[in-house]
Amino acid sequence: MYNTSSEHIIAVKPAQMDEYDDVERFYSGLIDSMSDSEFKPEWEMGVYPSEEFLKNAINKQTLYLVHLEGNLAGVMILNHDGAPEYENVKWQTDVSKNEVIVIHALGVSPAFQGRGVAGQMVANVIEMCRKDAVKAIRLDVLPKNLPAIKLYLSMGFKFITSVKMYYEDTGLTDFQLYELLI
Repeated sequence: MYNTSSEHIIAVKPAQMDEYDDVERFYSGLIDSMSDSEFKPEWEMGVYPSEEFLKNAINKQTLYLVHLEGNLAGVMILNHDGAPEYENVKWQTDVSKNEVIVIHALGVSPAFQGRGVAGQMVANVIEMCRKDAVKAIRLDVLPKNLPAIKLYLSMGFKFITSVKMYYEDTGLTDFQLYELLI
């Protein structure tokens, strides 16, 4: 399992609105660079993540950035809002919405992939949740995104179920749901 107790070499910080253009360029570049990848995220710029989604997350201080070597290396959104289908799932624990963090749109720049950045980002989320008395972290991932699934399982997340969910970028499709109890 991934060691979340070691010191992290990355700093995760909330984005500011003046960083929106950098965030938009990050996701556009990530989507373009992964368009032919076997494990592409199936995101479509302008649809998911949309400008409204990103700006709303920045305003709510729920969009987090990782800078490495002077570059934007990773982005993710952390909030309490799972897809509507999350409501009908039998999770490992029954907790209030405010006791759960949901990870959305976690991406790592291709220039930094394979260097443990995503694992460090998730480790930082786990530590943040421990400090804030959050009881669970949840997320959904496409079944063919094997690198993400491998990462989450290595960090202690448990596969909960597969659910058909609708997102504007993917349409109605199967997603795998994962949960980590804190």
